[in-house]
Amino acid sequence: MDIVLLLIFGLAGLVIGGDLLVRGAVDLARRIGLSPLVIGLTLVGFGTSTPELVTSLQAAFAGSPGIAVGNVVGSNIANILLILGLAAVLAPVVVERNAFRRDGAVLALSALMCLVAVQYDSLSPTVGMVFITALIAYVAVTIIRERRSVAAEASIAIAQPKGLAEGSVWKDLVFVVGGLGLTILGARFLVTGAISIASSFGVSEAVIGLTIVAVGTSLPELVTTIAAARQGQSDIAFGNIVGSNIFNVLFIMGATALIKPIEVPASIASFDIWIMIGATALLLLFAVTRWRISRIEGALLLLAYVAYTAWLGLGAAS
Repeated sequence: MDIVLLLIFGLAGLVIGGDLLVRGAVDLARRIGLSPLVIGLTLVGFGTSTPELVTSLQAAFAGSPGIAVGNVVGSNIANILLILGLAAVLAPVVVERNAFRRDGAVLALSALMCLVAVQYDSLSPTVGMVFITALIAYVAVTIIRERRSVAAEASIAIAQPKGLAEGSVWKDLVFVVGGLGLTILGARFLVTGAISIASSFGVSEAVIGLTIVAVGTSLPELVTTIAAARQGQSDIAFGNIVGSNIFNVLFIMGATALIKPIEVPASIASFDIWIMIGATALLLLFAVTRWRISRIEGALLLLAYVAYTAWLGLGAAS
């Protein structure tokens, strides 16, 4: 019962904290004139990836590399197959061509970097530094290009916050700080509960990290992506998935390896990383065929996720 409560409190903290963090960050970003695309690819992607970051760091320091690495790989798989699939089934997701030509290439590159990195026995600080540097370059180029293309609108947007009440800014800051605190606390509970489950039922930490922890930390992406898709804001819905997956690899795996080097479980290096590569390839293929993710394609993504989790379940049972 204690384990179940830890998981419930942990997941609740991640969902509520992630939601508060994203809301505060997005409102602050709009005050300085960032466009919806940049918000989706950077701040929303970063904010909804914060649970994965904190959870992976907690797991790494707790000596649970299966949860630390499985969380990143499993979250990327869940983001594409489960979350994007579900969003597309509810409402077809339109892909903006010009943005995807840039960001899709970065997504593919980050996935390949992850593939190469996990083939080694451990993720070293050197690997972490390379990943973090690549992320900084990506975010800088994204913001610079977007700001240049909407220079006039950005100038107007920057001038607008002067007329806003100071209280609203403070509310955004409270959301950001409070959301981050809840996320950290929720991650601690979730990791503790996941480790307890693995030890109690004899399930490997890698499987727990790839399933319960990965889906749990991906709940903020689920909420924001489905909400954006249903409101007709496909640029944020799709950009959230792309941005989150890029952040998961370059920032979360990079920061974790930089702060606390971690070993890579053999099962993830030999099997699950290839599922992540396959899911990324499907996303790229579906996106460029008609520049939209249709309901049928969304259903195929969902079926692929069901098959993947069933395979993991059979492996854990045996």
